[in-house]
Amino acid sequence: MAGLCKAVIIGNLGGDPEMRYSAAGRPFTTFSVACNRNYTGPDGERREETEWFRVTANGKLAEVCSQYLSKGRRVYVEGRLSSRSWEGPDGQRRFTLQINANEMQILDTRPRDEVHEHQMEPDDAGDLDSIPF
Repeated sequence: MAGLCKAVIIGNLGGDPEMRYSAAGRPFTTFSVACNRNYTGPDGERREETEWFRVTANGKLAEVCSQYLSKGRRVYVEGRLSSRSWEGPDGQRRFTLQINANEMQILDTRPRDEVHEHQMEPDDAGDLDSIPF
């Protein structure tokens, strides 16, 4: 019987994605996603907890993520969990868990600064008396 190793998260990007290329020339993009959880503690006080996830996208999805995602965007990410380990500069063994994305959906509208870019400013409208109607 086959196993299942799948992660599904919804959260906000912690920074702009970084696209790079592998030695074989395939694009890959990495970014971090913050997922918040609100709960009431045993003392009745409301609390918020943030969990950070490292996400890697490959191929065409990497290009899409690099082009359309930016810091603060709300996203849905689905993918396979994978772990890797390395030795730190202090000689200690380090481990990380990441999501290898196979699906990504942007959940919010365009960022505010993009919306304002496309709106006409009153000073740019020209002389309103010269409009023929």
